[in-house]
Amino acid sequence: QVQLVESGGGLVQTGASLRLSCAASGGTFGMYAMGWFRQGSGKEREFVASISWWSGGSTWYADSVKDRFTISRDNDKRTVYLQMNSLKPEDTAIYYCAADSTKGFYSDYADASRRGQYNYWGQGTQVTVSS
Repeated sequence: QVQLVESGGGLVQTGASLRLSCAASGGTFGMYAMGWFRQGSGKEREFVASISWWSGGSTWYADSVKDRFTISRDNDKRTVYLQMNSLKPEDTAIYYCAADSTKGFYSDYADASRRGQYNYWGQGTQVTVSS
C-alpha cells in the first residue's frame, strides 16, 4: 500500500506563489509515475501535472498551468513537489497528489492526464487564491 500526504496549501493573493509537497510512504516510490490533480468547487477533478519516475524524466502539464507550475520530485525524500507561480483565482481548488504504481513514465499526454491511470491518491490540500 502507498500512502500519500499533501501539504503546503493555503490562502494567497493573485500573483503569489506556493509550493505543494506530497510525501509518500509504503511501496516503491522511486519507480512510480506521479501526478497532481485539482478539483474546484462544483467541478470535475482535473489533471494538473505529471512526472516520470526519475527526477529528470518527462513531465506533462495542463495548458492552464503550463509556464506557471513546475512539478519535480526527490526520490531520496520520497516526495513530489508542485511549484505554483503567478497564481490566479481560477487556480483555487483542492489539490491532490496521485501515484501510478503500474507505470514509471508516460509516453503521451493522454495517458499522463487520465485520472483512472493513477491508483493511489492523497487526501488533498486546499489552495485558495483571492483576487
